[in-house]
Amino acid sequence: MIGIIGGTGTESLLESYDVTRREVVNTSYGSNPEVLVVDIDGVEVAYLLRHDKNHSIPPHRINYRANIEALSIMGVKQIYATNSVGSLDTNITPGSLLIPDNFIDFTDGRKSTFFDDEVVHIDCSHPYCETLRGYLTRDTSVHPYGVYIATNGPRFESSAEIEFYKLIGGKVIGMTGLPEVVLAKERQMCYASICVVTNYAAGISKHNLTVGEVVDAMKECEENLIELITKTVKFTDVNSDCGCQHALNDAII
Repeated sequence: MIGIIGGTGTESLLESYDVTRREVVNTSYGSNPEVLVVDIDGVEVAYLLRHDKNHSIPPHRINYRANIEALSIMGVKQIYATNSVGSLDTNITPGSLLIPDNFIDFTDGRKSTFFDDEVVHIDCSHPYCETLRGYLTRDTSVHPYGVYIATNGPRFESSAEIEFYKLIGGKVIGMTGLPEVVLAKERQMCYASICVVTNYAAGISKHNLTVGEVVDAMKECEENLIELITKTVKFTDVNSDCGCQHALNDAII
């Protein structure tokens, strides 16, 4: 089964698809997420709202381990995640979609591994699945690569921080991409992100950032996001034996 993790402003995407059933999945990580099984043009997809119902969980309090584990229990091997982001590059305009190829992690205090009690060193040279990225970047309207900067939130970044993140190569910035992508790799799942650019980051934007601006921009991106997800799900090969699905082969001491 293909999995989709929906981020900020994506609750309304469910109105475009038929929900065939709902399952509360019991995990060992302090939370039992609800997974919606939706039909996307005849393809059964497991859909999980990252922030839960009514967008009630802030980025730094999300139980990322439980969410990934729930999808794994559902039989998901391939995950497409949506992440609302700010742009660090004036050439990456609000309203556009970017498919990141790497990340730099500035989060802290999050449960970031399934392996607390054993020595496992997962390779993150190429953290996002190149197979899934290839499916997404067949759409020539998306930005096909870029470094995702992950911050802890819930505050927006200062303009000085944004200048630093630009200097080290960041293209977009968000609060929910990590440790999600790493946890998916630890569970040997393919994972790709669709970054929805909702605003320019602090110091690049000419005005102070607001949550309303982010939500409004997500609504404007909705049609393109639905089209990209629908097209990509339809030609995703659910039986492909990707290297992501063998990520632990050389990771365990």
